[in-house]
Amino acid sequence: MTRWRFAIVGCACAVAGCSGQLDAGYDVPHGPLPVDERSAVVVVNDGARDNWQGEYAALLAATGEIDFVGLVVNSTTEYPSLETNVTGYRQMLSAARDSGMRHLPEATASIAPALTEPASSAIDDTTPNRSEGAQLILAAAATYGTAVHPLAITTGGALTDVADAYLMDHGLAERAVVVASLGQTEADGASTFNPNGGRDTWATFIVTSRMRLVQVNGYYDQLLDVPEDRTSELPQNAFGSWIADKRSDLLNVILACDQISVLSAALPWFPSGVTHLSLDPTDSMHLVPDATGQIWHVAETNSARARGKLWAMLKDPKTFQ
Repeated sequence: MTRWRFAIVGCACAVAGCSGQLDAGYDVPHGPLPVDERSAVVVVNDGARDNWQGEYAALLAATGEIDFVGLVVNSTTEYPSLETNVTGYRQMLSAARDSGMRHLPEATASIAPALTEPASSAIDDTTPNRSEGAQLILAAAATYGTAVHPLAITTGGALTDVADAYLMDHGLAERAVVVASLGQTEADGASTFNPNGGRDTWATFIVTSRMRLVQVNGYYDQLLDVPEDRTSELPQNAFGSWIADKRSDLLNVILACDQISVLSAALPWFPSGVTHLSLDPTDSMHLVPDATGQIWHVAETNSARARGKLWAMLKDPKTFQ
């Protein structure tokens, strides 16, 4: 796992005196984003059956390519039943474990109602939920997040739990980067409202104002990841059966592929067309070009290569040890 590789590098540095030759490039990102496969990953989402975010994260963890340290499940207006949402993710994890997949976290249910903008409109006057998801994020950031390799909080829904965690501890901004399937590209920058950002606009404003954010807008047709004519190629185990059964529930909407957040954090070759943005001072749901901005915008993604990666993991016997 990634964290053990960190330990090995640390021991080597201690022995060798951390010479410039030994640690050259250790603090240099492997791709265009401030996180890469060396960052531990927390996944945050609501519904379990409309996209492949959880499955990609589980496969990357089982193959040792990411350190998947937390799964936060909340509810939104689209998926209002927290019990249904959590049950779905727990069924997916159970199928994965029954198939021999390892290094998977438990699903944490988080009661996280949308944050309320205070009368003062000052972020620091916001009353936090102190949700279970926010507490998990803070614990993961304290354990795994560093200035060199910050925790990657990969989201596919509202940013409520992330903003809540920031309200509880502003230090989160130094130890974590939010990688979100959020908003859309526009001619003069990007919007943050639809999808996902409009589910909790105050939380979105807090994150875009105070944290490092990677907004991923390289959406693609997720139905092509597991087309019907390839279901016979799925592994003959519980995880393969879960994927086959879930196919019919996927949303046939290009903006629904929340897995782009996990893939952008874990695979340096996945994001492209990356530029820097910052919050528009005249519009809280709009981002504008800014060469020094702390928001990375991913306009395109390499979905074809990611699809090939998916099938390589599914067909590798070592995935299911």
